[in-house]
Amino acid sequence: MKYRRFGSLDWHVSVLGFGAMRLPVIGDNYSNVDEDEAIKMIRYGIEHGINYIDTAYGYHGGKSEVIVGRAVDGYHGRVRVATKMPVYLVNSQSDMDKVLDEQLDRLGMDYVDFYLLHGLNRERWKKLKELRVFEWIEHALSSGKIKHIGFSFHDTFDLFKEIIDSYNWTLCQIQYNYLDVDYQAGIRGLKYAASKGIAVVVMEPLAGGLLASPPIEVINVFNEAKVKRSPVEWALMWVWNHPEVSVALSGMSTMQQVIENVKYAENAIPNILSQEELALFDRAREIIRGRGFINCSGCRYCQPCPNGVLIPDIFAYYNAYFKRGRDPSVIDEYNLKIPPNGRAENCIKCGKCEELCPQHIEIRLWLDRARRLFSRPR
Repeated sequence: MKYRRFGSLDWHVSVLGFGAMRLPVIGDNYSNVDEDEAIKMIRYGIEHGINYIDTAYGYHGGKSEVIVGRAVDGYHGRVRVATKMPVYLVNSQSDMDKVLDEQLDRLGMDYVDFYLLHGLNRERWKKLKELRVFEWIEHALSSGKIKHIGFSFHDTFDLFKEIIDSYNWTLCQIQYNYLDVDYQAGIRGLKYAASKGIAVVVMEPLAGGLLASPPIEVINVFNEAKVKRSPVEWALMWVWNHPEVSVALSGMSTMQQVIENVKYAENAIPNILSQEELALFDRAREIIRGRGFINCSGCRYCQPCPNGVLIPDIFAYYNAYFKRGRDPSVIDEYNLKIPPNGRAENCIKCGKCEELCPQHIEIRLWLDRARRLFSRPR
């Protein structure tokens, strides 16, 4: 495992962090986590050098924090935990106190190492400022319930810069991968935060799994390289190649993914990729963008839909259809696996999902396209 300095802190973080948003589940129920397996996976990661675990109030229907707390029990001092304030639930500073106490109870901890304001966008930022969040932060820090403060982000670079400049943050968390170079905070945000001595935590290094199994044309591009790597390793190495990145989070769902990612992290050295290798990413990016993929990360913030539409699952099949070269068998899989009451045609265009989507996807538009694709005569 390789380690990097965590911003201005006198502490070094593992380049690979364990993201507890995609833990293994039993069946298709996102809240029904296979707890024993999840704990084994997290502890394997810790035993092999991971010292940063990321969770949040809403992950896995509230189960993630509980499982993370159980997994790290006995490993205090070896690992630090980050969780996040559910900004969408708080309407006063007393709500903030109540939620934090609930999170500490779930985690089984007296304090949390890193506490992030979750999923900041323009609307949430405005709300928090009106609630005098900095006043609350100072109180929470002085109480010892949180050791360091940060935020995760889903909006434009200009807003990101405004937030960075507004407070003495320890860390920020941004979406960054070789497909999303200029998306949201992007490379400008990465470099700006790092220049301020703020640790940068990268989420979605695999773009919600899209870069783990890209189109065959992308795989062929990477196969031209002298050094042979899997698509996952290529994507992670691209992120780790940036010296400004402190840690990349991987939402691992199987033990095999943990084992493989830990192995990849052994080679995570800044600026290790050659110019020839970096040029391959430019070609891969253009291929993926040319396919018209939906930029869904599978975070499931849009779930449950008031009308039962299984939005992330539908989008996964939509992307798979184009990833597999317009393979008609994907249409058959969709109609076999997605129940009639969960399909795209059940969307009533209420727009609640779009209010919650951190990627700002025009979900209603894409659902309509999916409806036409998957219900057409074959």
